[in-house]
Amino acid sequence: MAYSMKDFITIATFTYPNEYAILRLLLEREGISYFFENETMVGVFPFYSNALGGIHLKIHKKDIKKVQQIIDELNTNSHLRIV
Repeated sequence: MAYSMKDFITIATFTYPNEYAILRLLLEREGISYFFENETMVGVFPFYSNALGGIHLKIHKKDIKKVQQIIDELNTNSHLRIV
């Protein structure tokens, strides 16, 4: 299914790519549509992260509850805490 970019919202912001490595795997496993805005720029120029406002996890609006639940479970029931 094709989605429009306007259907995606920011649900979390990270400073560096290593902070969301496990989250990315979980999103893929669940088949959730997502992308990380500013990921490439921060990968090339890590010191730009603060200037760009970080790396934004964008998800489709229909997945808000599911993604929030995944993030909450990582932060409370796991030693793999999301920063």
